[in-house]
Amino acid sequence: MMLTKGDDYPLHQTSEPVAFAGTDRNFYDRYFFNGYSPDGSIFFAAAMGFYPQLGIVDASFCVLAGGVQYNLRASRRSGGERLDLSVGPITLSIDMPLEAVTLRIAPNDGPLAGELRFDGRHFPIEEPRFIRRNGTRLFMDYTRMTQNGRWSGWLSVDGQRIDAGRDWAGTRDRSWGIRPVGASEPQPPPEGNFSQFFWLWTPCNFESDSLFFHSNDDGAGDPWNRRAVIMGDGGTEQHFDDATFDVEWQPASRRIAKMAVKLAGDRSLSLTPAGPVFAMSGLGYTHPTWGHGLDHGAEPAVAHDSLADADRAWGNPLAMHIQALVSAELADGGSVRRGIGVLEQLFVGPHEPTGLAGIMDPAP
Repeated sequence: MMLTKGDDYPLHQTSEPVAFAGTDRNFYDRYFFNGYSPDGSIFFAAAMGFYPQLGIVDASFCVLAGGVQYNLRASRRSGGERLDLSVGPITLSIDMPLEAVTLRIAPNDGPLAGELRFDGRHFPIEEPRFIRRNGTRLFMDYTRMTQNGRWSGWLSVDGQRIDAGRDWAGTRDRSWGIRPVGASEPQPPPEGNFSQFFWLWTPCNFESDSLFFHSNDDGAGDPWNRRAVIMGDGGTEQHFDDATFDVEWQPASRRIAKMAVKLAGDRSLSLTPAGPVFAMSGLGYTHPTWGHGLDHGAEPAVAHDSLADADRAWGNPLAMHIQALVSAELADGGSVRRGIGVLEQLFVGPHEPTGLAGIMDPAP
């Protein structure tokens, strides 16, 4: 048995101590954040992930400014402790559960530092449970809660301090369950490796409410997980069960030039990339060295690197999974509301309705 600080809190999900997740090796428990200045000149993102069955916790903080994406990454062995929200110079504080969180980046030997507080605009939404199999093997089984909010505080890049006012917006999420994490499994399932994944995620901030749309589609274009919801700051929640979307592709790529979402009746959302493209590899997604749950040795590890505009262009494997800052227009009858948000994109394999074919062939 292994007792940790978490055992003094009502967090148990099985008869085991909290240190044991009670599932397979790929169990994870993760925080994600993004934020942006009103003019889109600054974009930042952060993450922290726990992998209890692997004994690893890792974290990252990235800032996109002046055409350069600066990445800070850290990893350590967890010893089963799941309430120590600190990895290297990156620390999270849960100020008010489901309402406010503070992200601190202590001065270190890299260019990034900061202290940023996130205050939610509304109660988090719970996205539908994601369950996907690769043949007979479970590929994904997780839950995510998502919340838009406002940022305050400061960050610095190469010693230049940037203050975040209450007009800085963004999104946070918490997800937990099963995804592929850690070192690749040596024996793939008999059906072969997972070779099709179509993912859109579009949290948007408007003056008095938030809009969330996401879709996981199969190769024929049929959604296996999709949701559209408008969440008012006052707590109202509107669901659109039959939302559909269309995309226009940037030439010779798998990146979206424009996206339209039909919610219901004459209500629709239009998204146009209008700012920097953020490479999710900065947060470990698909990164060959700093992928989620990889072991970096007995001693805590910290690393820094950067990606210029050219490094985040289509064709670089480190920039296949991205978030693009977008201008958003929400049309309702004769009125149009304007806001800002992100369009997360990861497209592997075919998707018949949008013309994608092959594994990573550019859109026609």
